[in-house]
Amino acid sequence: MAGGSRAQVNKSHKTRFASKSSRNIHKTSVKDKSKISKPDRNAVKGARAARLQRNKMMREQKRATLLKEKRASSGTTSAPRVIVLFALSASTNVSSLAEDLLALLSNENKGSLFPAVASPEYRLRATVLQAPHGDLMACMEMAKMADLIVFVASANCSSEHGSSNYYIDEFGSQCLSVFRSLGLPSTAVFLQDLPSDLKRRNDLKKTCISSLSSEFPEDCKFYPADTKDDLHKFMFLFKEQRLTIPHWRTQRPYLMAHKVDMVADESGKCTLRITGYLRAHNLSVNQLVHVSGAGDFQLGRIELLKDPCSLNVRKEGDFMDADEVNDLQVIKTLLPDPMKQEPLLVENIPDPLEGEQTWPTEAEMEEADRLHQEKKHNKRSLPRGTSEYQAAWIVDDSDVSGTDSDVDGSENGMVVDEGEHDFNGQSDGGKFDHEFDQASLKLRDYSDEETEADSMMMDNENLTKEQIEEDIRKIKEAHAEDEEFPDEVDAPVDVPARKRFAKYRGLKSFRTSSWDPKESLPPEYARIFAFDNFTRTHKNVLSKARDMEQGSSDECVLANSYVALHINQVPIHIASKLCILGKTMPVIACGLLQHESKISVLHFRIKKHETYSEPIKAKEELIFHVGFRQFIARPTFASDNFNSDKHKMERFLHAGRFSIASVYAPISFPPLPLIVLKSRGDSLAPALAAVGSLKSIDPDKIILKKIILTGYPQRVSKSKAAVRYMFHNPEDVKWFKPVEVWTKLGRRGRIKEPVGTHGAMKCILNGVLQQNDTVCMSLFKRSYPKWPEHWFPMST
Repeated sequence: MAGGSRAQVNKSHKTRFASKSSRNIHKTSVKDKSKISKPDRNAVKGARAARLQRNKMMREQKRATLLKEKRASSGTTSAPRVIVLFALSASTNVSSLAEDLLALLSNENKGSLFPAVASPEYRLRATVLQAPHGDLMACMEMAKMADLIVFVASANCSSEHGSSNYYIDEFGSQCLSVFRSLGLPSTAVFLQDLPSDLKRRNDLKKTCISSLSSEFPEDCKFYPADTKDDLHKFMFLFKEQRLTIPHWRTQRPYLMAHKVDMVADESGKCTLRITGYLRAHNLSVNQLVHVSGAGDFQLGRIELLKDPCSLNVRKEGDFMDADEVNDLQVIKTLLPDPMKQEPLLVENIPDPLEGEQTWPTEAEMEEADRLHQEKKHNKRSLPRGTSEYQAAWIVDDSDVSGTDSDVDGSENGMVVDEGEHDFNGQSDGGKFDHEFDQASLKLRDYSDEETEADSMMMDNENLTKEQIEEDIRKIKEAHAEDEEFPDEVDAPVDVPARKRFAKYRGLKSFRTSSWDPKESLPPEYARIFAFDNFTRTHKNVLSKARDMEQGSSDECVLANSYVALHINQVPIHIASKLCILGKTMPVIACGLLQHESKISVLHFRIKKHETYSEPIKAKEELIFHVGFRQFIARPTFASDNFNSDKHKMERFLHAGRFSIASVYAPISFPPLPLIVLKSRGDSLAPALAAVGSLKSIDPDKIILKKIILTGYPQRVSKSKAAVRYMFHNPEDVKWFKPVEVWTKLGRRGRIKEPVGTHGAMKCILNGVLQQNDTVCMSLFKRSYPKWPEHWFPMST
């Protein structure tokens, strides 16, 4: 390159000295090309053919599955479809619509007394039910059984004030939200009272559809229902429709009772006989069954009856009368096998001697002596006046540094002052240590009065009207105070705080600190059942249910059969209630999976319903509707934490957010919906309180009740402050000294020493404390649900 030139000049390629072979060395020789394998065209064709064949088989399997479902739901041998007519407002006339539908299905023959109607014209069997407007319980039970819910709206009615829709009143809106929580089956909307003029009819129909379409699923169709021709068109479409039902209804066999009667025996109980069509799955005579509201029972026998409403046998206009329905021919009787029958085990029977201490062996005594000697050599540096009980909860040096610079950590919990061991004016330390240890020995015998007092209402039977109103007023005030100042409590003046809050402890971090789930369990935990691996058990139970369904015909009755269930050992007062109830609303019996009669701790994801304005206190008695089952529970509420294994208890179920409700209840395998009702006395029907779903079954889930003790700065000097009114004696200050304190304006610190004799204390914080700030201390205690007095609503 020339010195003055700026242009880049590259070296020329030296090809004049290269041989011919070196110039072609990068090329592949003809000999090597023959060795390189090429893809086999036949192999490619075979892989493509296999892929096409596999896709074809998958399509055929899906087509066969859909065809099987369609035949099962709409074939001549399937159970009658349940059509529920629900009026969206009180002014809508449903009874005339039900009569027209029955007349259409029965070909104008109104002499049929059987609940199901067979229509040879439509090749369809159906049961038409009218949901009573204003009766929430009946509407819920009908929605659980419905294959099709027909919502009936009147085009010329206006809803009352307080409803969000012009055509839906307040009760209709409430039931719609309940139906959504249960899971909507196939739906349709009937429009009544449309004008005869074609233009006005179309305009009003468009108005109704635009107003109501947001309340229903996207595939919901709207049909006029003023004439029999309109109903005739709907029935032709309905018979070809592929019905969809919620997934939770496909997990267990169930039956809607067409007839309920009982036969008393000599033991003071009776045999309940429920007759109806079996749906969803085959039922084994060895299974347990649940009767809604009554409880879980064993089967005495199952009678397979002649179908009283068969499409293949019946002729047009030939319907079964009442005598024929009562005297149906028994085709086969199935009896349980005592070796295979599922036992009705509800509670575990605890052994009172199981926890008794036995005499230790020599090896155990030698091991205890060795551990004691090691503990002596490894002495920890503790503040004077610290008992062994306190020392067990003090964090070691490896977890917490003793420097003041670590006090301003971001985690809320226990901080131990390792550097300060001498208190000013503490000359009688040895005497106080002895008194402190004696007080700590009595802590386990001191009952926590707040736990019972906060969780139980007074007995309403022994109260006057004024006392009941005063009790309700106090609960409302407590609910409002809990929303404004959550978890804050005052230390009692007459009882030492170390006794009053003996069951509470501090946590270094609510999220990461460990808490032994097996520690200090209540006596009720000896009566419940737990799973080693819930997911594996759930899979095994479902697999066993499938195997049982494929069992012999001597043990199982097929789905869609007309059967009579003979249920043993039913109390007479419960059976008589069911016989009366069966005349006004459906009585449902469902088969239970393995373990589903046993009691455990169930956790539900729950939300307070927007129509319920009264406070719902923790451990109040509520009625839980979980799928087909009903039981009474007294839940504890907790916040739903996704990033922690611990959950903070809530004293009330607050509106507008989801919480976790933990209850002692019979085991139920998810997925299942939840509807919570609250009793309002014998004269009024239960009110809708909350909705949700089953989340998990885990007795080891830790729910912590949090309390906050508050104090106020008396004197402030930079990062030091004298705080009063958190405690009322110096012994309490020394007892709670290992627990970290924090302020509402973001400061964190620790207790240094007590000041005076009235419970004031000196605190060191990580910054300057303002005079208007509040010093707080967080304490935690594990909370458990309340054991109900009765398990099922009809047992009361």
